Amino acid sequence: MATPTNDAVVVGVGGSEEDLQVVRAAAREAAAHDRPLHLLHAFNWTAALAEPSVAGPRDAAEDLLERAERAAAEVDPAIPVQGEIVEGSPVEALLRAAESAYLVALGDGGIATCPTCVPSDAPAVQVAARAGCPVLVGRAEPPPQGPLLVGVDGSKAGDDALGYAFDCADRRGARLLAIRVIEPGRPDDNGDLLAEAVARYAAQHPTVAAECHTLRGDPGNVLVEQSRSAQLAVVAARGEEPQRGMLGAVSQTLLYHSPAPVIVVRGLGPEIGERS
Repeated sequence: MATPTNDAVVVGVGGSEEDLQVVRAAAREAAAHDRPLHLLHAFNWTAALAEPSVAGPRDAAEDLLERAERAAAEVDPAIPVQGEIVEGSPVEALLRAAESAYLVALGDGGIATCPTCVPSDAPAVQVAARAGCPVLVGRAEPPPQGPLLVGVDGSKAGDDALGYAFDCADRRGARLLAIRVIEPGRPDDNGDLLAEAVARYAAQHPTVAAECHTLRGDPGNVLVEQSRSAQLAVVAARGEEPQRGMLGAVSQTLLYHSPAPVIVVRGLGPEIGERS
């Protein structure tokens, strides 16, 4: 039986150094949000049965979890950590965990360093598109200690992402940079939209130093450029594009090309913007 992941930060654990970097990123989120950390490793029984003994691969899986626990302890030894080995696909395992998790995290699998070869079935894409909770997609390299970036487009989903970003910035003690992008040729029918939204959440998070800017250009490209100095980029899964499928164009562009870790926001409850 799978271990319950209610309200935990769940992170997929593999065998690469990138995976350990993602574990550290997930541990930081768990510590900031006062959540336990759940380490999840998907065990490949088919490959194990092809070995002379399944004991070797199973021992290697246990060793991976131990390494991940040590990596999490480097961030904060007080975080409650639990490890679990499950059978089957890593994507399906994370999607099952996401049904009750606070957040799920996984590495990008190198997609940010290969901008012309991003398969639609890449695990990071599949989990970000299908999970029922926010998804953190980590990068191989640690991000700079810049502001927390959030894209705002005036939609309900974008407003939720802004509230989530304010809460993250508050808990991290980070500056917040909110960006609204207007495509070339489109009129700016509501120039006060961004400032009003930021002011509303700033009242709930008075210690967060926040600034906001409305820029012109392609929304995805502008946010990718802004993310180069960010410690984290936050974006709604779809924003104003409900007909584009489970991920909108802007969230896909950030997911594929941002050098910063990205949280794709979805599946939030009514407590957005409030500290739990």
